[in-house]
Amino acid sequence: MKHVSPSTPAYPTELSPTENELPDLRAASPDAEIAAALVRTAGRLAARMRSAGLLVEEKTSISDVVSDADKAAEALIVDRLAGIRPDDGVLGEEGAAAPGRRTWVIDPVDGTYNFVSGLPAWCSALALTDGPEGAGATVLGAIYQATTDELWLGGPHLPPSLNGVPLPALADRELHEIAITTYLHPPRLLDPRLRDGLVRAIAGAASVRIIGSGSIELAAVAAGRLGVWLHADPPLWDWLPGSALVLGVGGVTDIFEYGGHRWHVAGPPTAVAQAKAAVLGLG
Repeated sequence: MKHVSPSTPAYPTELSPTENELPDLRAASPDAEIAAALVRTAGRLAARMRSAGLLVEEKTSISDVVSDADKAAEALIVDRLAGIRPDDGVLGEEGAAAPGRRTWVIDPVDGTYNFVSGLPAWCSALALTDGPEGAGATVLGAIYQATTDELWLGGPHLPPSLNGVPLPALADRELHEIAITTYLHPPRLLDPRLRDGLVRAIAGAASVRIIGSGSIELAAVAAGRLGVWLHADPPLWDWLPGSALVLGVGGVTDIFEYGGHRWHVAGPPTAVAQAKAAVLGLG
């Protein structure tokens, strides 16, 4: 375990309220209102804790880390949901798990390596699915990036918005016209089928961006800031919040098997099909 010293935050200090400053949410509150309030408050809690200093532990590797802010933000969300959505289940990156007829999938700090390193590309993210354990259709996704004060909210049947402003429909584009965003953990470079499939897709794109936060990347795809999202074996909490936004603006998603891995791709229909074909070696 290591301690990350206090630092000058890369976000406005007014974005760091206490845990008790959550809006007055009730059982009658709409799911979208609840999701927006929870990610905003969790993100601001994490931001405040980051400015005060953190305790950081490794999980599976030196780059796969968890901080006390991750745990506190997840606990805050779980506690609030237990009070206003007691029949719903939860599934959190930091271990929260409870059964229910629907599931709130929680990523309290997505991009923790960026977060603890003082980089701005991290967020708090939530998805709601209509089945147990994260199964079923995704109802909505909510993503809050405290460092830019951007709140993304929407889903397949809830028109996505950024800070309350509706996002435009996603224009169809070809892969060679747009940037692809992805990630490959360094040790996985030794897996030739994973590496080569990814390289083929990257080679067909206009550019490549590796941001280190799946939800921020997917929100950027939904907004047209980035072109297409391609990851292998992402966990549900990295995929569901942002893919809901992409679907809501008219994009498409696809999940397919190749080389012993489960690939996830999202973006404009043509680019998604071309990225998939490239991974499969068909392009």
